[in-house]
Order: sequence, then C-alpha cells, then structure tokens
Amino acid sequence: MYLIDTNIWLELLLQQDKAGEVSSFFQAVDASSLAITDFTLYSIGIILTRLKKYDVFDDFVADTLEENSVNRICLDPLGLKRISYIQKQFGLDFDDAYQYVAATGNGLILVSFDTDFDNTPLGRKPPSEIS
Repeated sequence: MYLIDTNIWLELLLQQDKAGEVSSFFQAVDASSLAITDFTLYSIGIILTRLKKYDVFDDFVADTLEENSVNRICLDPLGLKRISYIQKQFGLDFDDAYQYVAATGNGLILVSFDTDFDNTPLGRKPPSEIS
C-alpha cells in the first residue's frame, strides 16, 4: 500500500510540471492501495481554497474519499507525540515528519517528490518508479 504525499496530489490538481507522471501513476495503481493522511487532506483544502479553487477541492474529496475509497489515515495521540522525535532525529519539518510517522506506523511506501525523505530509513518512491 502507498501513502501519497501532499506534493503528489497537488502536482496533479494544480497541473504542474509532473502532472503527467502523477496521472500515469494513479491510472496504474488501484485506489484501494492508496492512502492519504488527514494532514494532507487539510493542507490541500487550505491551498486550493486560498486559490479560490473550491470546485477542485470538492471534486478532489468526492473522487478520492467518496468514489474511490482512498484510505484516510489519522494519527492517534502517540503518533502525534512521535512527530517531534522524528523531526529531531532526521531534521524533517512538521509536515514531513507527520507523513513519515503515518507511513511507518502503517507499513506504507511513501510516494513523494520530496527528497528530504531520502535521508531517512523509510525513503520515498517517486510515482515513476511505481507505475
């Protein structure tokens, strides 16, 4: 199963440079093997609504959570407390440490363009290495 980092979703939603790579990945992988953290979901909501892309956010929620049943991960209090430890151990910022804790706590492969994860035991896979 794969935990999809925020930057992967945004790449597609905002039609950025690697949107084609991300689209190919999502077409090749069954939605039931994908996961999103609540942190990512809220971050995407903040970004899209700041850009006044309300319909894009609504469509994203419908597509990922309602229609395709992408797994949603919420950290429990112990997971939340682990974030600061991971930040200090690997020099990650809060959002990366959150993703790290979610992925390792659930045995997931992290799909991300963020090279900060390359300095951790978890590592990361870009979509092109999976699809």
